[in-house]
Amino acid sequence: MTSSVPISDKKIFVRWFLKNHQLKRRECVWILNYLLSDDKLLEKIHFVEEAHYCPRAIVMSSVESNGVPFRFYKGNIMTADAEKSFHDLRLNPDDVMYIQVNFPNIPPHRVYLAVLEENPYMPKYLHISEKDRVIAEQLLKNSMRAFQEERILKEIDEALDQGDKERFFELSNLLQALQHAQK
Repeated sequence: MTSSVPISDKKIFVRWFLKNHQLKRRECVWILNYLLSDDKLLEKIHFVEEAHYCPRAIVMSSVESNGVPFRFYKGNIMTADAEKSFHDLRLNPDDVMYIQVNFPNIPPHRVYLAVLEENPYMPKYLHISEKDRVIAEQLLKNSMRAFQEERILKEIDEALDQGDKERFFELSNLLQALQHAQK
């Protein structure tokens, strides 16, 4: 698998990540700094989600996340020993490595999105179908409208309590427009 993400973008992301997030294990900082020092190695790195499905992977977490501090996967072996992954990186620089970084990323930062690649080892049943995506978008849209209606109704009540007719009519028109847009 050749890298579709430029090395420069990977470097920008790793530097941004190290600057903005504290990792649960200090060895992770060493690994990321090692990657920054070797362009050939960084070319073989792919940032993905659900890396544990990959044949050779590292999962590392920031202190703000609920993720495991560190995991290294190679074949059927999994270890929390970061030194083993570091030695594996050094001894096998031509092998592809998948890295998952767990950190608060909602909404996802643009430098993270620039390096995030689709995990080619992710089981098909875990992929979100187009139908599921449409349903989720509709649910979100309906929730947003309900929240907006509730907020406007609360503001209408406040305008009535204060005797503010102008604000009452303004909010009533806004509510009607919102309800009309739903149809």
